[in-house]
Parts: sequence; C-alpha cells; structure tokens
Amino acid sequence: MVNEDNDTIDSGEIGNGSVGRRTFLGAAGAGAVTTALAGCLGGVDSGGGDDGTLTIGHLAPTGMSMGVGSERSAEIAVNELKEGEGILDQEIDLITENTERSTSTTTPIVEEMINRDNVDLIVGTFSSEVTQGIIDTVAEADVPFIITGSADVNTITDYHGEDYEKYKNVFRTGPINSHYQAEAMAGYAEHLSDRHGWTDFALLPEEAAWTTVFRDRLPGLLEDRGLNVVYDEVPSVQTSNFTPFLDDIESEGADAVIRFFAAGGRGQLLGDWAGEYPFAVEGVHVASMSPEFWDQSEGGCVFETTSQSGGGGVTELTGNTMDFVETYEAEYTGNGQDPPSKPMYMGFNTYDAIHFYAKAAEEAGTVNYAEDLDDIVDAMLSIEHNGAAANISLAGEDADYPNDVETTETESGEVNYPMTQWQPTDDGGKQEVVYPVQDRSAKHMKPSWMS
Repeated sequence: MVNEDNDTIDSGEIGNGSVGRRTFLGAAGAGAVTTALAGCLGGVDSGGGDDGTLTIGHLAPTGMSMGVGSERSAEIAVNELKEGEGILDQEIDLITENTERSTSTTTPIVEEMINRDNVDLIVGTFSSEVTQGIIDTVAEADVPFIITGSADVNTITDYHGEDYEKYKNVFRTGPINSHYQAEAMAGYAEHLSDRHGWTDFALLPEEAAWTTVFRDRLPGLLEDRGLNVVYDEVPSVQTSNFTPFLDDIESEGADAVIRFFAAGGRGQLLGDWAGEYPFAVEGVHVASMSPEFWDQSEGGCVFETTSQSGGGGVTELTGNTMDFVETYEAEYTGNGQDPPSKPMYMGFNTYDAIHFYAKAAEEAGTVNYAEDLDDIVDAMLSIEHNGAAANISLAGEDADYPNDVETTETESGEVNYPMTQWQPTDDGGKQEVVYPVQDRSAKHMKPSWMS
C-alpha cells in the first residue's frame, strides 16, 4: 500500500542480489519450482496468442525481502489457480526476474519476457523509476502489465493521462497511488489527534521521487484538518545522523513526526529517537514492514508505525487476508526458511493482482491480448475482486487516475489504508494494525516515555 520507490537493499536482504535471477513455476505440477534459461522455454514469436499456456512474468527485487515475499506470493497464486478452476483451461507458467533497482538492466529483461518467453501478463515492479523506465516497452507490446509495488501517481497522470490509448494495457491493483496515500495519511494524523490530543506534527520525507506528493500535498491536508505543521525538512537519502533533525523537531514542540523512508539504513533514526525524544514516529518506513524487523532493530522499532498493504498479515482485513497468510506461512515459514516470514506489502498486491487478472480473463473470455486487448481492458475495468489486501476495483478511462486502483472505504467512512505499529509484548514485540479503526487489531499506543 505504500510507495517504496527507492529499493535499496535493506537489513533484511537475502540472496546474492544478482540481476537476472530467474525462477520458473511450470505447469507440470503445483509447487514445482525449477531454474532454467529463459530461451529454452520461449519461442521466436511474440506472445499474446492462444497457445494453450498462460505465461506470467513477475518482476521484483528478489535480492531483498520485499521481492522475495512477492515472488513467493506469485507462486501461491499460480498454484491456487492450478488447483482450482485455472484460467480459461490454460496451462500456467510463472517466470520471476530479479529487477533490483536498475532501469537499464530491467528493460532488456522485459524485452526478453515479451519476445522470447511470450509472456501473456507481467506483474510486479517495486521502484517507480523502474516502472516508468519500462512502461513504454510494455505499452508498445500491448502485453497486460499490473503494477503491484510502486505507487507514484505520475505513473498514471504522466502516461495514461497524456495518451490513454497507448498505455491502456498498464494497470495498478495496489498499492493505492501516492495522491490517495497523502489523503489517507492526513486522515490518520487526524485519528491520532482524536485519540491522543496531538495537534502539532513534523514532516520528514526523504529526498526521493516517491515522496514528492507527500511534500507537496500533506502540509495543506493537515492544515485543512486543523492540525499544525511545525517542522518540515527533507533529509538526503545519504543522511546517517538524524540527531540534528530530532533536536529541531523537539525544539518545535511536535507531538509526532511523520517520516517517509525507503532508503536502507534508516533504522538509525530509531536508535537516536527511542526513549530519548518526547514525540511519536509515524508514517512510512520500508524496513519496518519486515516481520523480522523487531529482531533486526533489537527492539529499537518499538512504538513506530508504518503503512503497508495487507496490514503486515496480522489480522483479517477482507475475509481472505488470513487464509492467504496461513498458506504463505505453511509453505515458507519455519524449517530453516529464509525471511520474510510473511508476504509483506508487495506480496499481498502481487497475489491479488494474479487472481484479479484471472477473474478478468474469465470475464473477457480471452487472454489473447494480441487480438482481444480491448476486451481484456474492458473486463479489467468492470470487475471487482475481494482480495487478501482489499476489495479491488479499477478506475475507468475518464477518471482522474484511469486503470488505477480505487480507494476502498470502510463502513465508518475511512479509507482502507492499514497502519501497523510495533508494540511491546511480554517476550519482545509484534506488529499490530492500529488504523483504520474498523480494521485494527489493537489501539495505537503513544511511546511510553512521552509525558
């Protein structure tokens, strides 16, 4: 649900981080995963035809926990389709490519997926720079592409908004875009004000493309709600010493700082803050989304929050959330398995995207995008899907954000934008969903050292 566009490898990284890592989940049997060369499977013709096999290309930074969670979630979705009704009686292949954070290396990967592997669908991408770097390649090929990791609103406004016909095969089923996220974050700040009486907020978005909307819109959205922005600074992504920022925030009398961090090493702020400064740390922190972050930070993350699709997989959000989480845990948690022990936010979105496309393909009656792209697009824009992270529907061509996931309102009228908080337990700490109120597994706690 968050836009983590700087996919610097975090403290929970696994694997060797090499670009070009490929795994294939073939049609021979559910759960059979082998490693092979792409050229051995693909032909020389372009994809999109009805050849009896639906090939899904998955793009993610599999050198970090976020990408591994997404890859595993894609495998689960494909296995479920194979064990269930499938997609239009097609065999299903899954190809995963490690994109890391380089557009220059991802573009050739995508070209191979389209021209050699004959993919019928592409899902994934974590970095908005990577997403936008490959969007023209995908658009020219007409292959359906569902974004599941990056949330920059400009991916829609700068492309679909300028030439919808060219980019109509590109969709986003989650996370909600950064414009909606800014509105939701303001609503969350209002909730904190109602709960704790906090009125004064500091803003600390890192200097990166994905934080632009928050920098531009959030101050006004907070002020519209009667809240005060008492501090607003943009640290470089290379910043390692946050004490001067924390000192200034304290001097301004902030009740909480809303920070937006995706770059690696940002746990240093927590080490400087915990137990020392009389304000809360809220907002977005990619590293904190890892279910292993309590141990990685040695408990230094206590009381911090972050937004994330799927709410960390700790409580039922849709009626399908925990079934998916339990399937993931049964397959990938314990017995010496590498982290992450839960899907993480991109995993939720990728899992939902594959099931969403399966439903759209059934609605359209085709996966042949070469001949029937308009039918597929119409189906994508007409269906609703109750996913593991949210109830998903896409905005139409004439909307402000065409082909983009729409926000989901809860019964209490709040945007479904799960915020999780690390809370102390008798034997350590755990993540709890603290917002929206209807979805929460626990009430938000202010730091114990705040007066």
